[in-house]
Amino acid sequence: MYRVPRVIPDQKGRFESDELFRRLSRESEVRYVGFRDRPLEERQMRFAAGCREGHAEIAIVATGTNFQLVFGPGTWGFSSDANRDCDFDKEPGKVHIKSRFILNGVCAKWRGWLDLDRLDGVGCVEFDEEAARIEDVYRREQVERFNQRLREFEEDQRAYRNHHVAAAVERQSQSEHNNPDMVDVS
Repeated sequence: MYRVPRVIPDQKGRFESDELFRRLSRESEVRYVGFRDRPLEERQMRFAAGCREGHAEIAIVATGTNFQLVFGPGTWGFSSDANRDCDFDKEPGKVHIKSRFILNGVCAKWRGWLDLDRLDGVGCVEFDEEAARIEDVYRREQVERFNQRLREFEEDQRAYRNHHVAAAVERQSQSEHNNPDMVDVS
């Protein structure tokens, strides 16, 4: 079964030229958007608990873009550095978050912080070089496996056609041999 690759061939080019990525790559105001129908105190507790569990729902105010951020050890199976993806200790009253994801076929990461009381902050989307390299290797392997299976299928089809053509010629030959009175009018 063929699966569409998760990433596109020229991720960095797309990140640098696409208008959506240009807007998202500017540091801008973000807000926690989870549990909007709940009181502020409950939202604060749920936000902090969600961060500790490795997820947060944010919206980039300027663009209206919402992200379900997922972070923490094992999210991608590798870690880009020794820093944690969710850091409550960097600044008092704030949580600093890094989250990797694939957006429109491009490996990206959101980096920013949110105030634990106000539930707003600042962040931006960056191109994720390390994840892009790894995903590109997977993409190339996947395309090569597909091409190999396609070549094998085409070879099987040729062999099948050749076998049936040879069988038809053999039947024709036997038919003519068994009926010598038949005259070929072609």
